[in-house]
Amino acid sequence: MKIERLKREKIFLFFIFLGFFLVAFVCVTVGNLFYEQAADFSGLLAAAKDPAVLSAFWVSFSAAICATLVAFFFGVPLAYFLARKDFRGKSVVESVVDVPLVIPHIVAGIALYSVFMRSGVLGAPLERVGIAFTDAFPGIVVAMLFVSLPFLVDAAREGFKEVDPRLENVARSLGASQWRTFSKITFPLASSSIFSGAVLCWARGISEFAAVMILASYPRSASILIGDRFTSYGLSGSGLVEAAGGAAGGAAGGAAAGARPISVLLISVCLAIFVLLRGLRGLRGLRGLRGLRGLRGRGRRRG
Repeated sequence: MKIERLKREKIFLFFIFLGFFLVAFVCVTVGNLFYEQAADFSGLLAAAKDPAVLSAFWVSFSAAICATLVAFFFGVPLAYFLARKDFRGKSVVESVVDVPLVIPHIVAGIALYSVFMRSGVLGAPLERVGIAFTDAFPGIVVAMLFVSLPFLVDAAREGFKEVDPRLENVARSLGASQWRTFSKITFPLASSSIFSGAVLCWARGISEFAAVMILASYPRSASILIGDRFTSYGLSGSGLVEAAGGAAGGAAGGAAAGARPISVLLISVCLAIFVLLRGLRGLRGLRGLRGLRGLRGRGRRRG
């Protein structure tokens, strides 16, 4: 039945044909990496047990979470304000938020370094109170935050725009405060977009390389470690195998040292997390609708 319907709606068949090439492009690129690594499954296991790899993964995931939380705390209020208010200079503010999307990330790293280095305008005073950014975990968080914040702010702003302001007016007319209206009606209804923006923000932080490399290459994040291993040992770590004389222990170490097994491991973990998070999106908007019904019920009882 569905296939027959698609045949009648030929535009969808045409769009599916065009979209197939993008999907195939991603699948072939990522799938080839998995296919080549499948011949060396022991190397993948060795990478999963490598303390340096586990440490780098922990640094990347935890720093990306911290950056996402900061972007959420400051970005959601900004997004709501931009979605609901028109003012002179609004386009300038929106453009400033999107600047990290258009500048090369190596430039972002240089800009961040000049601000947060030990003699920088922010780095110097913060250094005196014990907060260091160069070659430190806070520097990784700052670098990830800078390159990823537009994803959350823009998604949240579009989500708030999709919420009809009349729903807020109804809630206010029923006696709800501004904060209660936002927390019980507006935010839950826009939560799907905010959630998607947060996921993209987190993922963009994990993938960042250039800005993190310049500002805080230590402790090593996953992207920095993969780049370092590729430069030193290539894809599979064959260089280390030769240096180790082909010994069994050296072979395992070489496999773990290569960039490809670590890359496959990182993609696998991120893909699993994406699938899990996407599955949670089915609850979008339900809390907001329930909150609005509750306010309406209270309004009828008062009447």
